[in-house]
Amino acid sequence: MKLRDYQQRSIDELYAWFNDGHEGNPCVVLPTGAGKSHIVAALCKDALQKWPETKVLMLTHVKELIAQNAEKMREHWKNAPLGIYSSSLKKKQLGEPITFAGIQSVRDKAHHLGHIDLVIIDECHLVSHKNEGGYRFLLSSLSAINPHLRVIGLTATPYRLNHGLITDKPALFDDLLMPVTIEYLISKGFLCTLKSKMTKTKLDTSEVHKRGGEFIESELQAAVDTDDKNEKIVSEVIRLAGDRKAWLFFCAGIDHAEHVKDTLIKKGITAECVTGQTPQAQRDRIIADYKAGKIKALTNANVLTTGFDYPDIDLIAMLRPTMSASLYVQMAGRGMRPKSHTDHCLVLDFAGVVETHGPITNVKPPNKKEQGKGEAPVKVCDECNELVAISTKICPACGHAFPETEKAESLKLRNDDIMGLEGTDMEVTSWTWRKHTSKASGKDMLAVTYYGALSDIPVTEYLCITHEGYAGDKAKSLFNRICANSNVNAVYSGNVDLDKVAAYMQKNSIAPSLIEYTKDGKFFRVMNRSWDNV
Repeated sequence: MKLRDYQQRSIDELYAWFNDGHEGNPCVVLPTGAGKSHIVAALCKDALQKWPETKVLMLTHVKELIAQNAEKMREHWKNAPLGIYSSSLKKKQLGEPITFAGIQSVRDKAHHLGHIDLVIIDECHLVSHKNEGGYRFLLSSLSAINPHLRVIGLTATPYRLNHGLITDKPALFDDLLMPVTIEYLISKGFLCTLKSKMTKTKLDTSEVHKRGGEFIESELQAAVDTDDKNEKIVSEVIRLAGDRKAWLFFCAGIDHAEHVKDTLIKKGITAECVTGQTPQAQRDRIIADYKAGKIKALTNANVLTTGFDYPDIDLIAMLRPTMSASLYVQMAGRGMRPKSHTDHCLVLDFAGVVETHGPITNVKPPNKKEQGKGEAPVKVCDECNELVAISTKICPACGHAFPETEKAESLKLRNDDIMGLEGTDMEVTSWTWRKHTSKASGKDMLAVTYYGALSDIPVTEYLCITHEGYAGDKAKSLFNRICANSNVNAVYSGNVDLDKVAAYMQKNSIAPSLIEYTKDGKFFRVMNRSWDNV
């Protein structure tokens, strides 16, 4: 099975990272729906064919992902030497070069697993940044057996609630590799867009306390789970859903999920509920009926955020307020698979999570000091409740004119969704590269200016490849992708004079034929680049 270009690039970047002599553990950041299981399968196959004595352990936390990853392994390698160790799947197969396992089943089984060379962790943002918990206990035990053990993480959300990035110390992971963006996957048809609307009914969390940076579940349920709110929310969903056929509700707790399901049924909607208390056979039957179209609405509490894949979900109702950016991205990601009957999924945000965290393409991971703070990058039309960019002057839904005195913030969202992908196309005739020094920070960066026709305004973007942390990692990853696409056989590895880098790119690179860009505050953001001329 041939990998998509970005899937192969993920593996190439991993090999390059290790070949550069880095110590520690990298994490590959891939949007939900990018096909992490295909990448894992191809990586395992390649590793065993190059180094037949290699022992690989693939870890995750839910049986659905264990089965999915093993299935994709067999698609890539029919006779793959693999075993599955998972109590939930009723399999305890050891001794093969590749083992797919659930962390709950093997956390204390290092002596059974024996010598492991490589551990791959799916949904690795769940690994504690402290030296505690099941993952860290197992890795410590495996490292005692093999001190040269290496760990690779995979996630769509490289941050943890009340901590920040998963590379912020103390942490297991040391670097983030970002081979592809949501924008690219949408432009190629690998993902579909989301559209969101701020609803008339709003869930009030002003009196709900937080613990560890997140709302206390018992208080949250008490605040949002009332007959009146459930009636209003369900009525509004029915009114806005139109002919959409597969609705998914994220609720604040088990009781809330059950009550919303009951309200849906009372209003004539076929509905079921899945929670952590749902027996496995019943859960499997409900999900099968949902995918078969026998059930229109499925409510859940904390169980369908990962490991649940049904592409034709076309409506997501967010009834679960959260301060967790990871949980927000996971909930929204359930609706981003390409669909058989529509080009988007409608997100109805009763919980205010879009306002809290911003566009799905530009979620700002909170750090330890900023958790849950910051101005919302969107606003709500007073006339029709449409959720629009903070900079919007005329509501696209009803024509309402916002007061001229309103101040535009730095993030711009597309007028009718939460993607942040609206942009302007420009046919590129040339580009220039130069070193730029920030007046604010004094740090050096690369400035790339794209030129079009005489009537086009030149578009300049800044690549802060010398910066530390998330911004620097993203810039380096972007620069390396530009090199790969513009006929330049080079990657940025640090400690290089940016004047020389700019001069080299100016002389050797081929400019894209087309870009799509938008403006974030004072600066441009280039969202897509196309090289039809290479």
